[in-house]
Amino acid sequence: MHHRLKILLEVLDMTRSNYYKRRSKLDEDYADYQEIKTAFNAHQRAYGYRRIHDVLLEMYGRVMNHKKILRIMNKYGVKADYVKQMSHHYRNQYSSDNVRPDHLQRDFHQRGWVTDVTYLTFGNKRAYLSTILDLESRDVVAYRISHRNDNELVIGTLNDALKTKRNPNGLVLHSDQGFQYLSNEYRQICESNGILISMSRRGTPLDNAVIESFHSVLKKETLYNNDITSLDQYIDLVQNWIVFYNTIRIRAKK
Repeated sequence: MHHRLKILLEVLDMTRSNYYKRRSKLDEDYADYQEIKTAFNAHQRAYGYRRIHDVLLEMYGRVMNHKKILRIMNKYGVKADYVKQMSHHYRNQYSSDNVRPDHLQRDFHQRGWVTDVTYLTFGNKRAYLSTILDLESRDVVAYRISHRNDNELVIGTLNDALKTKRNPNGLVLHSDQGFQYLSNEYRQICESNGILISMSRRGTPLDNAVIESFHSVLKKETLYNNDITSLDQYIDLVQNWIVFYNTIRIRAKK
């Protein structure tokens, strides 16, 4: 048995026969989760399962049982912001139980993705860049920029990346142990798609050196090489640079 498949089976607590039965099939709840999350985000992340039911029916013509919506929201850790603020168990959404071992072991020449969030700071203002890189091509698979360093930033980037990958089963996705990557929602999305979560050791940025280096080069070639007058201009430069970076990489391979 291939070493990586063996690791994947251990992480998923699954036999090889069951793995191959499920290999080409996503979690049955994943498509419904995406619809629920779209409705949830469209209403300022303030609706509970009953109102999400009404939104799905009235706006999208989608009939879904209340109990099913509640089960899926609980499964993926989707909870209204006001509930999170009131709940003494909010920290349970980001659990140390979701820490995973480093499956890359600093071998960055293999199939997989690496991801991280970095600051984009200008003056006393700050934005956050979430990026996923492909280890084989070193291309940017997906990225998002937000003024909030929250779970939505990382989850949105992950979902964007998944749209580019027909079959992510067995793919390693490596990050640090930032709170977003320890969320139940992040873990559930990865597991639903057969992705093997990998994490750096705490305080060891060299374990994720590829994405650290990428973000360092990005900043040098945008912030430090241009006369920037505002954070918005900085963000525009970053977006243009990422397009440039991917385009140049593609041309270089031809």
